[in-house]
Amino acid sequence: MSLLPAWVTALASAFDWAAPLALLLLPLPLLVQRFVPAEAAGGSGALRVPASLVAQAEAGADIAARGRRRTWSIWTLWAALVVALAGPRLVLPATALPASGREIMLAMDLSGSMERRDFSLDGETVNRLVAVKRVGADFIRRRAGDRIGLVIFADQAFVAAGLTFDTASVARALEEATIGLVGRSTGIGDGLGLALRRLDPKDSGGEGQPVASSKAVILLSDGANNAGQTTPKDVAALAKELGIKVYTIALGPRDMADADGEQDVVDTETLREMAEITGGKAFRVKTTDDLVAVADAIDTLEGGRAKAPPVPLRRDLWPWPAALAFACAGLLLASRRRG
Repeated sequence: MSLLPAWVTALASAFDWAAPLALLLLPLPLLVQRFVPAEAAGGSGALRVPASLVAQAEAGADIAARGRRRTWSIWTLWAALVVALAGPRLVLPATALPASGREIMLAMDLSGSMERRDFSLDGETVNRLVAVKRVGADFIRRRAGDRIGLVIFADQAFVAAGLTFDTASVARALEEATIGLVGRSTGIGDGLGLALRRLDPKDSGGEGQPVASSKAVILLSDGANNAGQTTPKDVAALAKELGIKVYTIALGPRDMADADGEQDVVDTETLREMAEITGGKAFRVKTTDDLVAVADAIDTLEGGRAKAPPVPLRRDLWPWPAALAFACAGLLLASRRRG
């Protein structure tokens, strides 16, 4: 049975130090005073008393009491600086940030053909982008525990949202995407390349975050590669070397195999080969219902909701002792000016 109150035990378990060895500096002034001779510290045998102190002594001022106050202020200043250097912090409940161990980058085609109105949503005919936003944002919000990011591509590729546990912010970035923001052509290779760069296996995910056990790219396009500096299959080969799966979604009612001269149709064959190269899976989407089914399928392929060890959150407390040290320094300076 613990002799300490429950709140003391709880506080101790939720408290730690970023650099606890810094606390060894606390007795340093005493050691210097004990082992370093006054002459080595620049002292002299002569005692010189400022005229102001002599006048105060003659007037009956309590110099000894003032000296004691200054001594306490100096020691408080030193202790506060050492404590701030040691980095006190509170460890917040670990369940605040569960981590699944997965990282997923969405790479979305934002070319001009996404304006075509050949999808239906809630009984109305809408363009492809509107349907993708609705289904894609819902998919992203369901991935709580994953680190999710978003790349959009057309003439150029752009990171609309970096990898983050904040799935709501990534979903908003998708919902706010507009055609023409990065051009109107289709640079599939560049879009996939940028997504791979953000999923570099050498990236540890930041301080306190484990290396992801699973990394994948979900690439959606409704056209054929006609822009950018890289070819889709070459970038897919790079993804295989990095151990990153690529799921491809070919969007649109018609593809190049049955285009009959129609422009801006989806290159289903290339997207299928990209997925096969990386060990991923290719999907064909012609309707909004197909898109919903694909989202559910990828949700299943990328695992359930089994969670890896949670990522602890810490709140730094060093500004408080640092502020105390600053206040003590101000008091010492003010007292020295007074006398």
